Amino acid sequence: MTTILVTGGTGTLGRLVTERLRADGHDVRVLSRHSEPYAVDLREGGSGLDAALAGVDTVVHCATTRRGGDERSAANLIAAARRAGATHLVYISIVGVDRVPLGYYRSKFAVEESGIGWTVLRATQFHDLVVQVLRALAKLPVVVLPAHACDQPVEVAEVADRLAELAQGAPAGRVPDVGGPEVRTFESLARAYLGATGRRRAVVNLPLAGKTYRAFRAGGHLAPEHAVGKGTFEEYLAGRFGGGEGGRRG
Repeated sequence: MTTILVTGGTGTLGRLVTERLRADGHDVRVLSRHSEPYAVDLREGGSGLDAALAGVDTVVHCATTRRGGDERSAANLIAAARRAGATHLVYISIVGVDRVPLGYYRSKFAVEESGIGWTVLRATQFHDLVVQVLRALAKLPVVVLPAHACDQPVEVAEVADRLAELAQGAPAGRVPDVGGPEVRTFESLARAYLGATGRRRAVVNLPLAGKTYRAFRAGGHLAPEHAVGKGTFEEYLAGRFGGGEGGRRG
């Protein structure tokens, strides 16, 4: 039995990774800012982080924040893992972090190169993130979308399965990306969401400017050659919004 630490283990991805590793018989510790007994802010590090890593063989690093600090968190985690003698670090990253000049992506890419990337898995966007964005856009009478842009959403459970598999193997460097089964226009995703939630909105495609938009339009965040995911966006919507916005929320 291996002792594994999952950072961000109460989050959307980390929770599923934890469940799969425990089901396979591993001793799994969950590190999160508000989850005892290993309530640690990785940006601060400290004795709590050392205690969480004591006796740990493998670390699966799922913790992240769009408010900044990922690089500092990773540096603290790596240093503590080395002190504890951990032999394997698995890191979840995003397809396109080396091609899309978005601040959050640049931070994720920097972490890949910081030494934590003994095993690095990049995935396309999760279905639930796409829904979060579309829900926010649908608050207005008109859903305004970036023209000529696509996405390739993937089922988070499938990414969790792959991460758990990698955590139980040897360090492998950067492994093949995981992408959703379909490359879809933002408009088709928006219309699918509106239909599933019973909303009626006009949809407008608006050309944008800037390097980030051009990178998204060029498909820098896509992995059509790694469309290994099985769960479609419509299947996710049916499971989550079977009864409309007031239906089951998964």
